[in-house]
Order: sequence, then C-alpha cells, then structure tokens
Amino acid sequence: MTTIESSAGIDRDRIERIVSEVVGERFAPRPERASAPLVVNISARHVHITQEHLEQLFGAGAELTPMRWLYQQGDFASEQTVHLIGPRRRMLQSVRILGPVRDNTQIELALSDAIALGIDVPVRMSGNHEGTPGCLVLGPKGHLYLERGVIRAQRHVHMNPAHAERYGVGAGDSMNLVIEHRTCPVVLGGVKVRPHPRFKLEVHIDTDEGNACDLRNAMAVRLEKPAAASGRRPGGSKSNWK
Repeated sequence: MTTIESSAGIDRDRIERIVSEVVGERFAPRPERASAPLVVNISARHVHITQEHLEQLFGAGAELTPMRWLYQQGDFASEQTVHLIGPRRRMLQSVRILGPVRDNTQIELALSDAIALGIDVPVRMSGNHEGTPGCLVLGPKGHLYLERGVIRAQRHVHMNPAHAERYGVGAGDSMNLVIEHRTCPVVLGGVKVRPHPRFKLEVHIDTDEGNACDLRNAMAVRLEKPAAASGRRPGGSKSNWK
C-alpha cells in the first residue's frame, strides 16, 4: 500500500500530483483479457438520441440522467423515457433513452414492438438508416417527427482486438451464437462482429430472440465461426462458456 505523509517540507502541488498518480495507477481502466467470459445480454427496445433532439423533447439545456450503468464502459440507461407513435396512432409508451447522447437519433425495436407500433422495420446495423422508417416521438416538453432511424438491430457481438484475434474474425464478419438448453437448444446465426479497443466481450440480441431461446435458463452459451468459414463442423470450434 502506498502512503503519503504531509509535512511543511512538501508543497501542496506535489501532494496532489502524487495522489493523482496513485489514483490513476490503481483505478485506470485496463484492457479486457482475451480469455474474458462471454456475456449475452438482451437489448430491450430503446432510443439513442442527439443533444438537439433531447432538448426538443425535454427542454433547453436538458441532460440525460444515468439510472443504471450498462455492461459496456460509459453506456447507461437513463431516467428519461419517451412515447413512440406509429401509423393509425398506435403507441409504445415509456421507451427508455440510453446514454450518452449520440450524433444521430436512432430507435431500436424488436419485431413484436414494430408490429405493435404498426410499421415495417428492417434489420440493420446501428447507424445504417438508409431507407428506414420514422415515427412520432413524444417527450414531456415537446415532440419531433423522426424522418428515419427506426430499426431492428442486427444481432451483434462487441469485442476488442484480442478477442477478434482469438476467434479469427474481423469487423463485419458473421458468427453463430450457440445456446445450450435442456429443452430448446438454439443456434442464432448472423451475429455481426463489432470490434473496438474499449469493448468488453458481449453479444446483444433483442427481446424476441431472447424469449425464443429462453436465454434466462440457458445452460451455456458460446460463439463459433460458421462451418463454411471455419472449415469445421458446428460444435468443433473452441468454446467460451459463460
């Protein structure tokens, strides 16, 4: 343990510098190990929002208030929610906004959400809004009509470069998520790889997918390269069990 003794012979600036160095060394985020366990999370319907749209809905100077921190560092579910209205006045109430604010407003729904809202929503990777529908968004201080940006999020896996090297995959590659279950084992294909140095190893699927495979009661989960890409039969690759 490092101790710091204060005396007349040590100036305040030096003390603050030493404290800063010790705190930085102890609590600075460290890169996740390539052997980190696989986490699979269900991503319920939610909104990503720009600062401009946030203020339009919640008033000038509005800021997102963290309610719960998410698995990826810096991401959070905020206190703020909005209502979404589709054709024929169909509504989804209290859809949560995730933070921090982004460069583009985007709404992510499951297929059942889109049906309830009454719109045809394509499966897209985050940020790909070309040809996507919009909807009316209601906040406590205003509303906006989002011209486009409503999507069904493509199932995907966050990973850092060390994970990508271990699995032998790159950005945009597809993987299979194998869910071991006593009664309803499932393989979900088309899990797109999203690498970034700060990412933890985490798969995102939506609520419909999570319910279909009964993820809560899964015995184990693992990621595999598709057989055609890996040159092995499904089940033959190295597993990363939760």
